[in-house]
Amino acid sequence: MSADFLDTNVFIYLFDDADERKRAVAERVVSDALARGHAVVSYQVVQETLNVMTRKLGAGTDDARRFLEAVLDPLWQIGPSADLYGAALDVRGRYGFSFYDALIVASALAAGCTRLLSEDLQHGQRVGDLTIVDPFRASSG
Repeated sequence: MSADFLDTNVFIYLFDDADERKRAVAERVVSDALARGHAVVSYQVVQETLNVMTRKLGAGTDDARRFLEAVLDPLWQIGPSADLYGAALDVRGRYGFSFYDALIVASALAAGCTRLLSEDLQHGQRVGDLTIVDPFRASSG
C-alpha cells in the first residue's frame, strides 16, 4: 500500500486559529486523505487527538464524537498489539526516538505507509521504506 500516516499534529492544526497557513495545510491534507482513502492513523493518534480536543481546545463531548466518527474512524487502521510494541522498541533502539514517537513510526511501518506526515520528527529521515515528511515546512525558494 502506498499510503500516508498522519500524526496527531496534522489534526490539531485543523483547530489552530493562530496560524492560518498551517491550518490550511492541515485542511488540505485531511480532506485529501478522506476523499482518496489513502491515509492511515493508529489508536495512539485517535487518543492523542481526542485528548487535546477535549482538554486543551475545549471541545465538548458531542463535537469530539462527531470528529471521531467523521474524520478519525475512517482513517483508523492500526490498533495496539504486542507485536506493535515490540516493533516500537526496535525502532526506539535503532533510531533513538522517544518511545511514543517510535510507536508512531512502528504503526506507520505496520500499515505499509511510505510517508509519515508529522512536524514532530526530522523532515526527510528514512526508516526502512518510510520517509518522514513535515507537511507544514515552509518551502525554501
